[in-house]
Amino acid sequence: AGPRPVPAELTDGNSEHLKREHSLMKPYQGAGSAAMPLWDFTGSTMVTSQYVRLTPDERSREGSIWNRVPCFLKDWELHVHFKIHGAGKKNLHGDGLALWYTQERLTPGPVFGSKDNFHGLAIFLDTYPNDEATERVFPYISAMVNNGSLSYDHSKDGRWTELAGCSADLRNQNHDTFLAVRYSRGRLTVMTDVEDKNEWKNCIDIAGVQLPTGYFFGASAGTGDLSDNHDIISMKLFQLMVEHPIEDETVDWTKIEPRVSLLKSPKDNVDDPTGNFRSGPLTGWKVFLLLLCALLGIIVCAVVGAVVFQKRQERNKRFY
Repeated sequence: AGPRPVPAELTDGNSEHLKREHSLMKPYQGAGSAAMPLWDFTGSTMVTSQYVRLTPDERSREGSIWNRVPCFLKDWELHVHFKIHGAGKKNLHGDGLALWYTQERLTPGPVFGSKDNFHGLAIFLDTYPNDEATERVFPYISAMVNNGSLSYDHSKDGRWTELAGCSADLRNQNHDTFLAVRYSRGRLTVMTDVEDKNEWKNCIDIAGVQLPTGYFFGASAGTGDLSDNHDIISMKLFQLMVEHPIEDETVDWTKIEPRVSLLKSPKDNVDDPTGNFRSGPLTGWKVFLLLLCALLGIIVCAVVGAVVFQKRQERNKRFY
């Protein structure tokens, strides 16, 4: 996968590469109406002069906001200024917020207020541990790429389909909290700035990610028995000026199926509290070695059994 990127690799917010048609910034005049034709919202979403509140701190609410313009950039970087806060203490809050780059838009559902079995990329900011046996520290940020065939398992906090993740103390902060999602030449990088240090911190770094162009950016949130305010203050998309191989010019990027080329399955990290990949108990060469050992064991047992049987036969002959 190569060396890890450093925060300096992220853009400095240069307005020259800001794509306003995919960005949500103050003032949000007339969001979802003809006065602001670039964004739609649904559910409990409320637009104020200072923030877009996806859900209030109330039970059983869900809301989302979606860009109306499909993105045809091959390389991009999304900066999200957000705030998750509420009256709940300890683990008495939930459920979380999701950032999307997907084929579907404005479709309510069970995955943090949006559709399950989606096509594209999701970044989850999960604030409540549904799996009581988990060793992870929440809030927890994770990434998922889906071609429509995978379902997000809330009971396991998405571990079965998670690519990687990290813990981040992003809730009820008195300072600004930010998240950056960078996609360039098949590499997905997620970084956070939630410690009031004005610097990016590594969270997720995955190579081999294939995302098509022509999908939509969005954000959603949901609450259940527990709740929080989930606010989006801004979403700024920047175009990355990156050179691609000549053969990429012949590819129809709108037809690519979302996928990740991994050496091991995302399911291998189900018992890993860090969220980073490690070898699973029955994957790849381990399966081969297990089968080989089993075969050798059977052969050895057969040989030993044959020798013991032959010895007994010879001894029985001597008694007659």
